[in-house]
Amino acid sequence: MSIKVIGAGFGRTGTLSLKFALEKLGFDKCYHMMEVQLHPSHNQIWRDAAKGIMPDWHALFEGYQASVDWPSCNFWREQMQAFPEAKVILSRRDSQAWYRSVMNTIWLATQARANSDDPAAQTGAAMAYEVVWDAVFQRRMDDEDWVISRYEAHNQAVIDAVPADKLL
Repeated sequence: MSIKVIGAGFGRTGTLSLKFALEKLGFDKCYHMMEVQLHPSHNQIWRDAAKGIMPDWHALFEGYQASVDWPSCNFWREQMQAFPEAKVILSRRDSQAWYRSVMNTIWLATQARANSDDPAAQTGAAMAYEVVWDAVFQRRMDDEDWVISRYEAHNQAVIDAVPADKLL
């Protein structure tokens, strides 16, 4: 078994619904940020990936047929190389609505986890900062125009790079 569907869309673009839909359609299991909480050792794998030390994708995704959401969506290119037969789904939404959703949910949750007394929560927050908030947005989350420009640039990069017959 290997990855058949690569989700390139950022978090807060319907990725949890997409995970459940893919699993219902037979692409069971689908890797999502929720999986990192179930496999705490994956935090370090993703932190290493953010530093350019790529995992063995086949080992990381053993037992999965799809990947969506952060942290994996940052590495859609690498997944395409590892799983050349996979289709790529780019989930998107209105840029301003996406930004508001991020700021009101996962950004706040990451901050809360970082300030928690729970070491596991702190580890998860550290991974989120390194892989998402720092790597993608240079932690400039209060700069709406900047964050949206990074979101739109990511989406356009996927559209430009993924062959039309593989992009959904």
